[in-house]
This record gives sequence, structure tokens and C-alpha cells, in this order.
Amino acid sequence: MAERDRLRDYCGKRDFGRTGEPRGRGAASGHGPRFVVQIHDARTMHFDFRLQVDDVLRSWSVPKGPSADPKDKRLAMPTEDHPLEYEQFEGVIPRGEYGGGTVIVWDHGTYEPLSHDREGRPVDFAESLERGHATFRLSGSKLRGEYALTRFRDGSDGGEEAWLLVRRAGGARTHGAPDPRRARSARSGRTLAQVASDAAGE
Repeated sequence: MAERDRLRDYCGKRDFGRTGEPRGRGAASGHGPRFVVQIHDARTMHFDFRLQVDDVLRSWSVPKGPSADPKDKRLAMPTEDHPLEYEQFEGVIPRGEYGGGTVIVWDHGTYEPLSHDREGRPVDFAESLERGHATFRLSGSKLRGEYALTRFRDGSDGGEEAWLLVRRAGGARTHGAPDPRRARSARSGRTLAQVASDAAGE
């Protein structure tokens, strides 16, 4: 599917004359598939977890953020695909716009797809997501190690599609989700309040 088709929902929800969010005209920098975790102080505070799949960022809203504890099963609600440049987005979405509020990049980096079938053969990552279970290894400044996304409700009964984001046991120690209001950006070192204050002063 062409990038513009995959970003139809994203573009349809935004007025780019008002918001500084990227339109989706370029590509993310760096090598290998990317991931980003953003803290979004919108109507409700939450974390946005995004994985590069082909030419877009597949996205989930994770209310409590990723956990370092394998016993924690964190709810992850899918949202529209985002452009690759969104990995770098940090700022304030104007009030009245879709997702209005302050955004910081809490963590970003690369990931390694680990999905395989029952015989141990590698499975295309996009296909594994379509099937409803994908495993991957994150290499970020805060999140490192293996995680899994598992769909437990497909929305076929009229309800919302829903997934779980779970840290897999073993591997490198990683930082769990912090107090969002005290967390600092992996890009700029700023807090949500500082980003909002800087935007107000522009």
C-alpha cells in the first residue's frame, strides 16, 4: 500500500496550517527499522508507542507506558499510522486540533524483528502484526531488550481492537515508564512543562 494511502487517516484528522506535526513527505533518519515512545499530554496523559513497519510508523496508545517488569501486561490501543518523520516530533499540538497537547520524545532508537512461526522460521514483521502477535528487540537509550505485542481483542464484535505490550523475561535491564510529568525528552532533555513553556514564548 502506498505511503499516502496509509496516511489517509492521519492527514484527514489534522489541519497542517495549524499543527506543526509532519505531513509525511520524507523519511526517518538512521539505519534499520526505528521505534519511538512519546509522552503525550492530551485530553488524558498517555504514551504513544510507534514501530516503523515499511514506510510508516504503526502506532499504539499505551496509557501507563512500557514496563520493565515482564509480569506487567500493558494495554495498548491501536491508533492511525503516522509518517516516519514523527519519530522526531516534539512540541505542542494546538488546542482544538486532534490530539491537542504537549508531546515529548521519551525514547527512540532501532528495533530488531524476532517474530517466527511454530517451526522457528522467521515471519515477516508486518505479517506477524496482522496475525496478532509480534516479538522484537528494542535498542533505545531507555528501552532495551525483548518485547511482544499481542492482540487480545480484534474488534469484530463491534468493540475496539486492543493489544497488550509486554516485556519478555531476561536480557538487558531497561527503564520502565516514569512519572510522565517529571520525565525528560531523549531528544532535548526537556520536560513536558518546559516544552509547553518554550512553545508559549515563541
